[in-house]
Parts: sequence; C-alpha cells; structure tokens
Amino acid sequence: MDFSRFLSDDFEVKSWVNAAFRAVQQEAPGKVDAHAATLVMKLQLFIQEVNNAVEETSHQALQNMPRVLREVEVLKQEATFLKEQMILVKEDIKKFEEDTAQSMQVLVEIDRVKSRMQLAAESLQEADKWSTLSADIEETLKTQDVSVISAKLTSMQSSLAMLVDTPDYSEKCVHLEALKNRLEAMASPQIVAAFNSQSVDQAKTFVKVFTEIDRMPQLLAYYYKCYKVQLVAAWQDLCQSDLSLNRQLTELYDTLLGTWHSQLQWATQVFKNPHEIVTVLLIQTLGALVPSIPVCLSTAMERTGQETKLNKLLELYDATIHFAKGLEVAMLPNLKEQNLVKVMELVEAVYGPYKPYQLEYGDLEEENLLIQISAVPLEHWEVIDCVQELNHSVNKLFILASGAIDNCIKLTDGLGACGLLKALKALFTKYTSDFTNTLQSIRKKCKLDDVLSDSLFQEDWTAFQNSVRIITTCGELLRQCGDFEQQLANRILSTAGKYLSDSYSPCSFSGFQDTSSAEKKSSVKNPWQEYNYLLKENPSEYASLMETLYTLKEKGTSNHNLLSSSRSALSRLNQLAHHLAFDSVFLRIKQQLLLISKMEAWNSGGIGETLTDDLPNFSLTPLEYISNIGQYIMSLPLHLEPFVTQEDSALELALHAGKLPYPPEQGDELPELDNMADYWLGSIARATMQTYCEVILQIPELTVHSTKQLATDIDYLINVMDALGLQPSRTLQNIVTLLKAKPEDYRQAAKSVPRRMASSIAAMRGLEC
Repeated sequence: MDFSRFLSDDFEVKSWVNAAFRAVQQEAPGKVDAHAATLVMKLQLFIQEVNNAVEETSHQALQNMPRVLREVEVLKQEATFLKEQMILVKEDIKKFEEDTAQSMQVLVEIDRVKSRMQLAAESLQEADKWSTLSADIEETLKTQDVSVISAKLTSMQSSLAMLVDTPDYSEKCVHLEALKNRLEAMASPQIVAAFNSQSVDQAKTFVKVFTEIDRMPQLLAYYYKCYKVQLVAAWQDLCQSDLSLNRQLTELYDTLLGTWHSQLQWATQVFKNPHEIVTVLLIQTLGALVPSIPVCLSTAMERTGQETKLNKLLELYDATIHFAKGLEVAMLPNLKEQNLVKVMELVEAVYGPYKPYQLEYGDLEEENLLIQISAVPLEHWEVIDCVQELNHSVNKLFILASGAIDNCIKLTDGLGACGLLKALKALFTKYTSDFTNTLQSIRKKCKLDDVLSDSLFQEDWTAFQNSVRIITTCGELLRQCGDFEQQLANRILSTAGKYLSDSYSPCSFSGFQDTSSAEKKSSVKNPWQEYNYLLKENPSEYASLMETLYTLKEKGTSNHNLLSSSRSALSRLNQLAHHLAFDSVFLRIKQQLLLISKMEAWNSGGIGETLTDDLPNFSLTPLEYISNIGQYIMSLPLHLEPFVTQEDSALELALHAGKLPYPPEQGDELPELDNMADYWLGSIARATMQTYCEVILQIPELTVHSTKQLATDIDYLINVMDALGLQPSRTLQNIVTLLKAKPEDYRQAAKSVPRRMASSIAAMRGLEC
C-alpha cells in the first residue's frame, strides 16, 4: 500500500478510498468486505507506527534542548567580543588618519607637480612636433597626395591645440588655415568630379579628409553647388520653354522630388546625416532659382484677368501642394532622425512664395465672389422672368459660397477663415442688394406704388402669385443659409481646429502661445502639418481666428453666429417679399377706398334727400365700391389656399419667418396664427378696416341720407368679416355706432367713443358734440 499520498496538499479521503476499492471490485467483487477489514487493519498499524515515530522524535528534541541553549550562550559571548574588537580597530584607524594626514597632503602635492611636469613635457614635444611638421609640410604638399597632406595637417592641428598659450599662437592658426586652403584648392577639381560622377568611394575619402581638418562645411558647399547648378539650369530651360507656368512648376517639382530620392540614397552611403544634407540642398535650390518662384507668380497674377485670378492662383498652388505632399510622405518614416529646424525651413521655402496671396486671401475671394455674383442676372423686362431668375439664383449663390469654403481650405488650410467670412458677408450683401433692387423693379412693373383712385376695378392675381413664388424663393434662401452656415462651421472647425490648443483661453493669447510651445517640446511634430503663416505675419487676425474656433468648439457648431448679419439681410428680403405680396393684394382694395372721400354722393342732395327720415335702413343697398371690396375679400380664401394645401417646406419656413403689416390688436384672440391663410386674411381685413376708417374721417360732410348710406356700407363690410370669421375693428364699430345714432342721442352715444373721433363724425353730420 502506498501511504505517500497522505502527504500531498490536495489529498482527498473519498478519492483515496475509491481508488483502494476499485481494483478489488474488478478482480474479486465478492471479497470487498474482507479487503475492507484488511485495509482498516493496515491503517491502524500505520497509525501506530506514526505515533511511535512522533513520540521518539519528541523525546530526542527534549534531550538536545540543554545543549542548544549552551551553544547559543557561547555564540552570544563571541559576538560581544567581536564588537569590542571592531571598536578598537576603528579607533586605531582614526588615530592613523590623524597621524598621517600631513603626509598624504604632501603626496598629493607631489602628484600634482608630477602631472604638470608631464603636461609641460608633452607641450614641449608637441611644440617640437609642430616645428618638424611645419618644415616638412611644403614637401608633402608637392606630393599632391590628399590623404597624406590631410594626415600632416591633422597632426599640426593636434599640436596647435597644445600651443594655445604661446605668444605666436594666432600666427600659427593663420598659417594652418592657409595650408588647409591650399589643400582645399588642390582637391577641389577632384571633389567636383567625385560629386558629378557620383563616386561613393572618392566621396567617402573626401568626407574623411575634410572631417579631420574641420572643413566639412566647405565640402558640403561643393556638394550643394554641384547639384544646385544642375537644378537651376533645368529650371531656366523650363522658363524658356513654351509651357505654362503651372506645367513649369510641375516639371520643376517632379525634378526636385526625384532629386530628393536619388540623392538621399547616394548621400546615405557617404554622409553621416544624409537627410539633413539633402534637405539643405532643396532649400538652397529653391532659394537660388532664377527667375524666382515669387517673381513668376507675381508676373502670372498680373497677366491674369480679375475674374480668373483666384482660380489661376489655386491651380498653381495645387502643383505646390502635390510636391509638398510627396516630400512629406518621403520624410515621414524617418522624421525623428531629421533636423526639424531644417525641415521647417524647407516647408517655408516651398510654401513661402504663396504667403502674400494667402494673407490677401479674403480680398481675393471677395473680389472673385463679387465678379461671379454680378454675372448672375436677376433683372428682366418681364416680371415672370425676374421671378424665375430669383429662384434660379439661390442655388448659384450657395454654389459660389460652398466653392469659397473649398478655396479657403485649399489655399490657407483654414487659416484664412476670417477673410472667408468677410468675403461671404460681401457676397450676401451684394446678392441681397441686387435682390432688393429686383423687388423694387417688380413693384414698379406691377405699379404697386401708383395707386390710381380713378381706375376701373378689376381683379388681377398675377402679381400676388408671382409674389408667393418670391416668398418661396426667400424660404429656400433661409433654409439653404441655415444649412450652409452649419456646413461652414463644421468645415472651419475640422480644418483649422488643429491650430487650437486644448488649453487655449480667449483671455490670454500669450498664454496660449506658451502652452502651445510647451506641447511641441513634449512630442515630435510634423513640420509639414505645423506650417502656420498667419501666426507670425498677422497675429491679430490669428487671435481672432482662435477666438472663433474656441467659440465653435465650446458652444458647438450648431450654436453660432458666423453669418448672423447675412441671415438678417435674408430675413429682410423675406420681409420685403411679404410686403410685396401684401401690397399686390391690398392694391385693389386701396384703390376703391380712396374713392370714398372724393365721392359727391355724401354731400349732394338727391332723390334720397326728399325721402322721409323714417325710411327703414334695409331699403338701402351697399354702394358699388364696398360691394367690390366685399366680393374681393370673399374671394381671398380661394387664392390663399396654397398656403394651406401646398406642402412646400421653403414656403412654410418663409411664411413663419415673415411678418405682415396690421397685426392683431392687443386683447384679440389669435387663432389665425396657427393657420397661415387665416393670418394673411386677417392682416388684409385689418388693413381694409383701418384704411376704411381713415378715409371715412376724411369725408368733409354727410347728409342724413348719406349718413345712412355710409352706415349701410359699413354694416355690409362687417357682415363680410363675420362671414369670414373675422372680428370687425373697434374703430369701425365706433364709427358705425356714431353714424346710426339719432341727433338727439348722439351725445350719449359719443361718451363711449374717443373724443376726437366723436368730434369728427359730429362735424361731418353737422351736429353739436
């Protein structure tokens, strides 16, 4: 039996018992009880053995305990003795240091003297070496062996470093520099040949030589000159060709990009810092071009017409952007190894020629937009043509505005957002001015400002229908303006938002700059993405841009006022369109009402005057003028039906945004505001009643008969209003009350009426008030 399992940490009684009985059940199932008895007996014996072993071990431990205690006591005594001995040793060391301190100081001084003597000896050796090398250098120069001469000059340079304090040190320096110049002049043809032939071995040799004599910048100057001359010559050939400037720039940039890749591959085998060297090569090349890129751009802009100047600039800038992206992709994998200062200089050299135009972007864009919008015709001889052009102009306007956003992002990377907003404001100002002029022209064509009281009454709803179309156009303007403003905010923030620091505060612009520089130090930035022409050239505009971005970021792009003035101008257009539509409807009514004060029927005696005063009022019929007005107003709901039935979001937006003249009086119920047709009907009705009251009060005199006739006319109009569900105005009700009042009851009726009105009506009727 294996009793070792009892010692394991994961011992389980059930598993052990099952394992013990499993074999017996398989071999002899009938002997399980016997096996169990045997197993119990074995366990009992094992327990007995364990008890005996524990008892024996305990007995031995008790016997050994006194001996262990004695040994511990001895060890303690030895430790105490060791401590005492160490204290004595420490005191001896301290005493020794005190006794020998003076001696050690003497040894230190002797060692210092020895070092100085050795240095003096080396200086003397170097001085002697300088003399020897100076005597031999002329013979060495005659050998024309650059490596040997370089070795001699290196030795002379080392010797000269030891002779700094000698009186003729400066003369020796001048002499050594002259020798280096002779070596450089001697090697220059070979250097140029090596660079032109792209010989790696020869180039490496010269790099080693010029490094040893501290003339590496001069060697790099030869390198830059060799390739710069070739690239400048290629540019001059392009300038003399018949290619357009855009094509010339594209060819130049392709050549420069190819030079970057080829020279980097070659320079990696020769120089220690190939990326920086090839970067400087491109910087110097771009600066040495004749004619320079800025001059070429200026000439091209002068030769381009005003209407295509911005497009021409963007076309040229596109070639530069393509080149810059190619360089960025080429540099990005090894950006950490490069000199970021030189990379930034290259970025400045590439983008620099466009900086004057980027700073003037707002003016360029404004000029471009005004030229484009001026080409959009709004004025035509026929009114229907004007209406159609106004409708078509909406999409043209916002296509121009969206194109301006694209131009801003393409040319300025969002930094010209302030100029863009200024240009867009000018665009909308020009458009609203042209739109307003067109509306004024339509008013003249429809003769809405020429109210002819003697003209025949005839219904003509053409002007109103055209006005409704214009209102729909205004609604489309407002809708698209809202969408465009949202798009403008989103694109400005997504493009220029990278220039806004997370810790920027509009209260302190300098604090933003400091934080920004601290962030740049903490991580490697990509100079191609960090290029910012506006920060240095126009700090005030940059600060304004940061405030705009901060506002968009904090308040959200849906809560902004980027085009608030333009939106207000479009709302005013909508208001003008509402007035145009209102006047086109009210014109016919106004023409009839202006007849009232001039009618001779009010003060001339006629057949009616011979009738008795007791003639009932119902025997009188409304005059033609008021019948025309009543029928005209009754037909209004039919023509206002499009406001209710037509599902046009633009029209609905414009109608809710616009306001009509003659609003409801305070205290009146306003159910009409829920229905645009009722709102318009109510406004026209109130205009009719107010104008009617005004012209009534201008009647110079009323006879008894004409008083009843006028009251009958007013009752007819009130009945029309009731039929349409409209409330008659208080003024009209007061007038009809005063007209119906009998002479003896007039003063009593006038008590509830404004005194001025009562006096006017009394004067017309010839009564005393």
